[in-house]
Parts: sequence; C-alpha cells; structure tokens
Amino acid sequence: MVLSDSQKWLSVALIVFAGWLVYLLAPVLTPFLIGLLLSYICDPIVDLLERLRLSRTMSVVIVFIGMLFFAFAGIVVVMPALQAQITVSVEYIPKAIEWVQQWLLPRLSSYFVTEEVSFDAAALKGVLLQQWDAVGSVAKNLMAHIGRSGQLLVGWVTYLLLIPVVTFYLLRDWDILVRNIYNLIPRSIEPAAVALTQEIDAVLAEFFRGQLTVMALLGSLYVIGLWVVGLDLAVIVGLLAGVVSFVPYLGVIVGVTVAGLAALVQFQDVIHILGVVVVFGVGQLLEAMVLSPLLVGDRIGLHPVAVIFAVMAGGQLFGFIGVLLALPVAAVIVVLLRRSKTEYQKSEFYAS
Repeated sequence: MVLSDSQKWLSVALIVFAGWLVYLLAPVLTPFLIGLLLSYICDPIVDLLERLRLSRTMSVVIVFIGMLFFAFAGIVVVMPALQAQITVSVEYIPKAIEWVQQWLLPRLSSYFVTEEVSFDAAALKGVLLQQWDAVGSVAKNLMAHIGRSGQLLVGWVTYLLLIPVVTFYLLRDWDILVRNIYNLIPRSIEPAAVALTQEIDAVLAEFFRGQLTVMALLGSLYVIGLWVVGLDLAVIVGLLAGVVSFVPYLGVIVGVTVAGLAALVQFQDVIHILGVVVVFGVGQLLEAMVLSPLLVGDRIGLHPVAVIFAVMAGGQLFGFIGVLLALPVAAVIVVLLRRSKTEYQKSEFYAS
C-alpha cells in the first residue's frame, strides 16, 4: 500500500502528538510502563502454564505468587547483609576522617605545600557552633517543605501499589490486547506489520533475558571477588556495580571508584586496591568476551556510545523510567531503522 502525501503527514503528526502526550504524562505513566514491562517479561511464563491446561487467570496468579516468593526470599536473604553493610559504612565515617587527618593530609603536605596542613577537629567544631543560628532557618525551611514531601511520599506509595495491580490486569488480558491491536492493522500491510513486530519481540526478549542474566552474574562475581579481597563493603559495592552494568563500562567505573576508595580507607595500602582493580578487570573481560556475546549477542546492534547516549537522553526526558526504558526503546528504534534501510535500498530513488 502506497500512502499519499496527506496520509504521510498525518502519520507524522500523530507520532509527534503521541510523543508530546507521553512527555506531558511522564510523571504519572511510571507505574503503567513498569507494569507493561513486567507483563511483557512474564507473558511467556504464563503462556507456558496455559499449555499445561491451566486457565489464564490461574496462571497469572501462580506467576504472581512466584514473584512474591522470590522477592520475599531476596529480602530475607539480602536485607540482613545490606543492614550489616550499612552499619559498617556508617562506622567508616570516623575512620575516613581519621585516615584523611593522619595519612592523606601529611602526604599531600609533604608533596605539594611547604606549610603544614592539618585537619583541626576542634576548629571545625567551633565553626559549627558559630553557625548554629543557621540551623534554625534550615529547620524552618525543612518544616515548610514537610507537607510537600509528604505528598511526594504518598505519590510514591500510590505508584508502588499501582504497579502490581496494573501488572496483574495487563498480564491477564495480554493476549486479548495483542489480538485487538492486530485487528486494527490494515489488511494490506498485515504481513509486513506482523513480521516487524515479531522481529521487535525477538530482539526485546533476547535483550531482557540476556541483560538481566549478565547483571546477576556480574553482581555475584563482584561480590565474591571483593569478599575474597577482604573488603567490608563487598555486598553493597558488588550489587551496585552489577545493577548499573547495563550501561557499558559504568559498572566498572562505579565499582573501581567506590571499592577503591573503600579499600584505601580500610587497608591503606596499594595491594588491596590492585585486588579491586583485578576483580573488576576480570569482570569486564568476562562480560565483553563471554557473557554479552553469549547471552545478549549483537541483536540490538547499538554501539556502546549510542547506549550511553540513549540512557542519558532517557533520563533527561523521563527521569528514572526513561533510564529504565531507554535501551528497550533504542532496540525497537534500531529494528525500525534496519527495516527502513532495507526498504530504502529497494527503492527506485536508491537505485537511480
């Protein structure tokens, strides 16, 4: 089917309007987009249970029970460790101050300045006491914002409660929604549209499965490696590096920086810092040479710079949800551009 000029401009206008509407509604779309994402990820499991002669609703309930079980198990297992790590982190504050005063400043003084540099805790206390009057104004401003902060907290709680509700209904009616969307496609372009959506679905499915597996494996590797090094904050730093590893090189940068500083404060030597570098170096090599090619592959086809740009652009436009959806949306755009390139190379304009 060949579109007329008016139909093409109408399509462009509808796309622009839809993008503008999404931008305006971004603050309230978060629970719905997360629910949509979870429904898409869990739909294959529900379909598998349906093939075992269970009803759609019962299959969704079983999947929900499974998700709640794993979430609860994760909280039971991880939270005590995180609580211990947070306690250790708080205890590190005076140690860090002592390290700066007794180790870092004397060395900086010997290398860069002729006069002695000191960290006078008594002088700092005096300055804080002199500025005590400012505390009243700070507290006053803080109290003025409590109402607004309370509204923000209520909003976040509402979002958290909406996510499972939206996910349940979307997951239960997923096949109906997909079928209704297919029924709206003009018959003349149905084969091409179905082929395109199947390609997008394959790319997204491979991306989600592979990337989540890579993040979990890298996080586990970092935790174990930092524990072997002897770092007290191994769990927090390792999990953090694993979570942010969906952005190329960000996991290594964050991990080496945070773990390196923690090792410097804890051990005050070079050997353990080198151990941290080795842990993240091995993780980066394993990700680049084994995990990503094996589990994610080149189906997305995004250059690392394009991945970083997509994440930053998503965060700038839509905040946290933009960061979360940046790579899946980029993967869809890549598929569309790939198809557009193929059609362009088949066109008379390209052949002329």
